[in-house]
Amino acid sequence: MEEIIAQFINYLIQTKNYSVHTASAYEMDIRDFIKFYTNFNGADIFINDMSRADTITFRAWLADRQRRQLAHKSTARALSSLRGFYKFLAKNYKVKNDAIGLISSPKVPRKLSKAIEVSDVQHMHTAIKELDASEPWIAARDWALVVLIFGCGLRISEALSLTNADITNRTDSLRILGKGGKERIVPVLPAVVDAIEKYTKLRPFGSAPEDNLFRSVRGLPMSPRMAEKVIERLRHYLQLPDYVTPHALRHTFATALLAGGADLRSLQELLGHSSLSTTQLYTKVNMAEIMNIYENAHPLAHDK
Repeated sequence: MEEIIAQFINYLIQTKNYSVHTASAYEMDIRDFIKFYTNFNGADIFINDMSRADTITFRAWLADRQRRQLAHKSTARALSSLRGFYKFLAKNYKVKNDAIGLISSPKVPRKLSKAIEVSDVQHMHTAIKELDASEPWIAARDWALVVLIFGCGLRISEALSLTNADITNRTDSLRILGKGGKERIVPVLPAVVDAIEKYTKLRPFGSAPEDNLFRSVRGLPMSPRMAEKVIERLRHYLQLPDYVTPHALRHTFATALLAGGADLRSLQELLGHSSLSTTQLYTKVNMAEIMNIYENAHPLAHDK
């Protein structure tokens, strides 16, 4: 099974254009099922055993994940990963399993994280300079990362996949490679350009055109977890709420544009959403803010 899993992950990256981060998540999900199936079956699992897994097996796996208190969203993704693996097996090894198609995904409430106060983003700049006073290039890197996500609405994976060649001679826009290899052009504010230029001038390594823009202390490409830790450290230092994450910076970008009058189609293009329904979630956030103002300030709200 090890070789087959490796082939599947390579297929996701090379053929489907999935990011390494996404492919790793798929691998983790598949290995979780195979580990459970091995224990459930009472013996090692081989490729032909994959066709013999029935609805009882799959539901027992989902129940096991629930006992482990794994989030519904995580389990829904795991089931999707497994379905993709089975399609790969059917196409390449003639291993079919109809039972997997009879299993419903857990219901996942569609919600967005809260927006960050713009003043808190500004405070992050000060905090970064204080926390990394002894390492100016790291301070410049962390601020460039924050202001890039916040100013352009990028996903972590999109920001971290940028190379030096991607930003060379680009002062007003960036070409972003998003999910599924979908490209889009996003405008770049002068503040973002300035932050990136200051970082690249101080950066001690990784200046070749093909090198990733954001580097770790050891000079390696920055990982998503490293980026998350940057925001976590700022959150703890500034005593900000738990919802302050890299994704919340992207969300703040979206809600700010919507509040400023951006139409949904334009916002969909800027965020790289494949479906307009995903972008429409932001209208609910905006309406909630309007209703809150109405209930607390409008005279008729308290009219008996």
